[in-house]
Formats: sequence, structure tokens, C-alpha cells
Amino acid sequence: MAALGEAPIAALDIGSSKVSALVVQKDDDGAIKVLGSGQRESKGVKRGYITDMEISEVAVREAVDLAERMSGVTVDEVWAGFAAGGLVSDVANVEVELGGHPVEESDIAELLAAGRAAIDREGQVVLHAHPALYTIDGVQGVKNPRGLHAGRLGVDIHVIAADEAPLRNLDYVIRSAHLGVRAIVASTAASAEAVLTEDERDLGVALVELGADVTNVSLHAGGMLVGLRSIPLGARDVTEDIAMAFGVPRRDAERMKCFYGSAMQSPRDNHEMIDAQVGASGEPMRITRAQLVTVIRQRTEEICNEVDAALRSLGFSGPVGRQVVVTGGGAELKNVDDYMGGVLGRQVRVGRPRGLPGLPDALSGPASATLIGLALMAAKGDDGLHDIALKEAARTARSGGLLSRLIRALKEGY
Repeated sequence: MAALGEAPIAALDIGSSKVSALVVQKDDDGAIKVLGSGQRESKGVKRGYITDMEISEVAVREAVDLAERMSGVTVDEVWAGFAAGGLVSDVANVEVELGGHPVEESDIAELLAAGRAAIDREGQVVLHAHPALYTIDGVQGVKNPRGLHAGRLGVDIHVIAADEAPLRNLDYVIRSAHLGVRAIVASTAASAEAVLTEDERDLGVALVELGADVTNVSLHAGGMLVGLRSIPLGARDVTEDIAMAFGVPRRDAERMKCFYGSAMQSPRDNHEMIDAQVGASGEPMRITRAQLVTVIRQRTEEICNEVDAALRSLGFSGPVGRQVVVTGGGAELKNVDDYMGGVLGRQVRVGRPRGLPGLPDALSGPASATLIGLALMAAKGDDGLHDIALKEAARTARSGGLLSRLIRALKEGY
């Protein structure tokens, strides 16, 4: 059995519906094993933004405490996910003169250094700055330019940025729970790490991260995340619709959605009855499954139409077989992949995170994609990351002055 020689790694996902923590460790062979996990209901987050510092801090402390007790280790710092709808993406192009000599490692370093001003976003923090395909003398689509002769060397850098204030709030909540922040990662990037295959990311795939309050739509091609849109709608809106339509408490509405809900109608739905309790008095009521599915379908259709519009704006077109992957807690709704496939006119599959030894069954579904992805990205270590901004954030966060150093590192250089 391989020795567990490396320090444990902690991932923290502060979502709109739950706060989840995961402690993993990588052995000498590079295999990742889950040591412990914890989860608590999230009440101080709305549409991905922190709205109540105190309540959020308590949820973070309790989730991490559960993970610590299960793993038997103390968590000092975390890789945290950021899922607010304010994420924006852009592509910056930079180019340097080489004079015709073969491309060396120093040339690539110079090129990326030249992108410092190009990735700067006024009033925002760059979370990810990921070099996409290179260009040699205007020829695009070069994956590895090393050793090739070139007069000019260029690269497209895909940038994901966020407003500074929500990041400060996230950082403050985590620090208030007596934890350090090793890096802050856009949730859609973490989810992609957990659920997309290498071929999908290379050939072209759209990832729909259907969260509680926010749906993030991202486009991946050439192994990179190349476009992002956020929709301020999610699975909790479906729950709210059920609660209002039938006058039931939110917890009962969530239960009805999970146990009886579906995105697709069935001939049996008119005959299957569901028991519910209405109002504070708990007056009994019976509805048909068809009534429930009708309410679910209305909001699901709206979300799918918004996803379709987002994909069109990102230029997601081409072969009919080009795939869409739906993940996040909303992907656990029965038949949501089939319904979305019908709206989009494309093949859609549910993205479940890859399994890890020791991972509890409760964390094996699409709702845990961001959490698992954070752990996988963290386990790569600084040298294994291709994301320049994230690598620099992880490196500088060790030396203290957390948020100010993080922001300065992401904005001033890599």
C-alpha cells in the first residue's frame, strides 16, 4: 500500500443551497483518497452571493468541522469555489516578435508576461487566465509551439473575472471561520474538471451547471474553457414554484420535486396521487403527479430556453453530435437531460463527478461536481496547473496577507 506522504487538501463549496467541505490526500503514486467530508444547509447565500456573513460563517465552520472530525486532520486552508452570477469571461490576444528562431521556453514565458496588461480588468479580479491555442505567424490552432521556427508568436488567453466585492465577502466569511484561502476557483471551471472527459474538452462541449440559484453555461474547446454565460435562475426556482402553486412549505416542495418530480410527462402521471400538507395548519391535500410535473415543466422550459440563448450567444454551433453536459444539483431532476436535449436539439448527458476512493455515496451525484472538481484541481499542485492566474494565486497565498496578495497577484502578474 502506497504511503500517504503529502499534506491533506481541503475543498470548500459555499453554494446557495448547501455548504460542503471535502478533505483528500494524495499518496506517493498520485492517487487521491477521500479522508472526510461535511455538509450543512446554506442560508446566507443568494444567487451565489454572500448575503448574511454570520449565518454563512457558522455553516462554513460546521461543514469543515464535520470533515475534520471524519478525517482526523486539522484544516488550515481551503480551495474555495465561487459560483455567483457576476462571473464574466473574455479572450485576450497577445503577440511577440521572435525573428524566425525556434520557439524556446523563454519565448513562451515572455509571451505570457506580455499578456499582463491584456488580462487586466478594471475593477475586477482575474480568477483564471488560461492560455488557449497558440499562433505561429498568424497560423492558428497550435497546441505546442516549442521547437517551431516563427517570426511572430501569439496566444489567446481566456480570462474569467469577477467583481472584487463579492470575492471580499467570500474571503471574509472563510477567514472568520479561522481558515486560510489557498485559491478561489470559478465553480464552472471546477465542475468541468470533475465531469468532462479529455476528448469532450478537446473536441468541443457545452457544460450547463444547473445550481440552486444560478445556472452557469460554459463552452469548452481545444482543452480550454473558452466562453461563459450566467443565468440568474436555478433549481430552487422550481422548488419555489411548487411551493406557491400548491401552498406547501418549501421543504415539502423540495421533497415533492425530488421524489415525484420529472421534467417529462408520462401517461401514468394523471393516475398517480401525491399526498401533501397545505399551510401552517398542515391541512392534507392530494394532487396528481401530472399537476406537479406541469409546474416543474414551466420553469424548466424557461431555464432551458435561457440556456439555448446563452449557447447561441457563445457561438455553440457545428456538428449535430456536439454534446451538452448538464451538472449541478438541478441535474438530479428526473429526465432533465432528455427534456433539455429536446429543447436544444442536441445530445445531453448528466455529468456525474468521477469517483474517488472513500467518497461517500451522498457526494457521488452531479450536485457535488464543484466540490470534487476543487479537490482534483488542488491535488494537481501548483506545477500541475495550466491556469496561470490560479497557479500564481496558490503560490502567493502561502505567504500571507490573503486577499490583498491574492488580488495583487492576479492583477499584477504571473
